[in-house]
Amino acid sequence: MSGTKIRSTPKAFIWDKANDNKNWLKHKVKPDEAEETFFDKNRQEYPDPTHSTIESRSILVGMTKKQRLLFIVYTERDKKIRIISARDINNRRERRLYEKSS
Repeated sequence: MSGTKIRSTPKAFIWDKANDNKNWLKHKVKPDEAEETFFDKNRQEYPDPTHSTIESRSILVGMTKKQRLLFIVYTERDKKIRIISARDINNRRERRLYEKSS
């Protein structure tokens, strides 16, 4: 998996209420914390072709202001970022995705 920097800093985020609550209940990640990863200068972005059957999805690995390393799955709709899933990095392989940038 080859990482690249995200094309540009997002201008806006949109949230589906179900995903908002799911990310908090399952992973204790609030929407504003998930959004912080998109502004991490060392963030890494990867395509997610396995889960991109209906719409193009991407993976972003980035750090929050509180130094929490998150694994984000998102899509872009009308030039807005829609976060589908946000959770802590949970294994060495995922951590290496981020460490490639630092």
